[in-house]
Amino acid sequence: MAEQKVLIVDRDPERATRFQAVLEFMDYEPVFLTECSGRWRDGLGESDAYLAAFLGPCGTGGELQRVLKELAEFDLHVPIFLLGGGAPPPAASGNGGSRVLGNLDLPLKYAHLTSALHQAQVYRDNQCGQEQRRPVELFRSLVGNSRSVQAVRQLVRQVAETGASVLILGETGTGKEVVARNIHYYSTRRDRPFVPINCGAIPSELLESELFGHEKGAFTGAISSRQGRFELAEGGTLFLDEIGDMPLAMQVKLLRVLQEKTFERVGSNKTITTDVRIIAATHRDPEEQIKARKFREDLYYRLNVFPIRMPPMRERVEDLPLLVNELITRIEREKRGSVRLTSTAVLALCQYGWPGNVRELANLIERLAILYPFGVVDAGDLPEKFRRNGGGEEAGVPALALEPLLGAALEQAATEPRLPREGIDLKEHLSHLEVGFIKQALDDADGVVAHAARRLGMRRTTLVEKLRKYGLQRSDEMSSL
Repeated sequence: MAEQKVLIVDRDPERATRFQAVLEFMDYEPVFLTECSGRWRDGLGESDAYLAAFLGPCGTGGELQRVLKELAEFDLHVPIFLLGGGAPPPAASGNGGSRVLGNLDLPLKYAHLTSALHQAQVYRDNQCGQEQRRPVELFRSLVGNSRSVQAVRQLVRQVAETGASVLILGETGTGKEVVARNIHYYSTRRDRPFVPINCGAIPSELLESELFGHEKGAFTGAISSRQGRFELAEGGTLFLDEIGDMPLAMQVKLLRVLQEKTFERVGSNKTITTDVRIIAATHRDPEEQIKARKFREDLYYRLNVFPIRMPPMRERVEDLPLLVNELITRIEREKRGSVRLTSTAVLALCQYGWPGNVRELANLIERLAILYPFGVVDAGDLPEKFRRNGGGEEAGVPALALEPLLGAALEQAATEPRLPREGIDLKEHLSHLEVGFIKQALDDADGVVAHAARRLGMRRTTLVEKLRKYGLQRSDEMSSL
């Protein structure tokens, strides 16, 4: 890794030499200039290569202002520290003065220098684009390349750092909480808590206590004081899932908190100030709920600052092969087995209507991994309702239309083996695979060992020996009766 440059502008060469020696010891590359103005910028190279600039006494306040202005022209984001103590002159708030992060007393102490360089790094990171310091795994849990998913990613990028309230709309199982977590992760609140609560899963008489907390003795069973979700999420994000199922009486209290940023625990008259970002989600149509007088219109407008609609699976079938891959990878990572799907099986899944969306797909993959451990699943092995043309009224896209749509993604999700990152026990893996194929062959042959052996391309006696080895039941005598 290349050493980071630190700019020193100081008229005292002896002091600067000592400063340079310390910076070099700390693995920085100091660049020393003795002129506070004029052509001092010549030969400095790229502006974004400098972590920070340290300015020694530059004579008059006007001279300091010139240096600050020239530094701002050279690098808009470089953080600046003034050497020699004392506050910067009043005019330093402009012409780059807003980037003056502090004053360091002379002689300079190692601890103060270390703290200043760390402060400069944090400032640099915040100013020079969050995308460069965020992990490469951007939206890793938001899988898919369809236009609708790409549109969702773009909306998340736009709203994440704004602090605005977000309302996520979509059917059950489409991944609304995944989007909420992405918004939190890429926001300025990412280091604070993300607290989810399902408003539809908590009885109405307990919901107020869950959200706002309660004091000891506030109601029967309140044996001690307890923080609510608003307090637990302080400084972070509160995710109100299934907000459409919240009782009207509770909606009034929530609206007050959103408007005034204050609340009281149940059984207390002490007002608590809150600083949380609200992200809400619902599978219902809020406008229809408003017409039916089941949702407050004023609360809807307060939450609906930035709406995001999650597409259902049937509108993004081209993402299904990638989702299958991702779900299998998760099962393997959690050491819960593995399974592979043929392209025919994936094609059959693409024609299913998916009323349960991604959640239903995840459940299916887990079930197949249990039924066919380390095996290869074909269309005929799928449960009845998932087989081709088995999707009912909401069946997906016809097979002929799917072929060009899926393209390479279909092949990628098929039978190509993938080695998990943590590696595998190859002998055990092959044994599981062999057992899976033997079971499938026996099922196809109605338990007749001779027929199953032909399907597997081996002698009957060899298959009998493997059945004994793996403790599998021989049923050819029963099947032939």
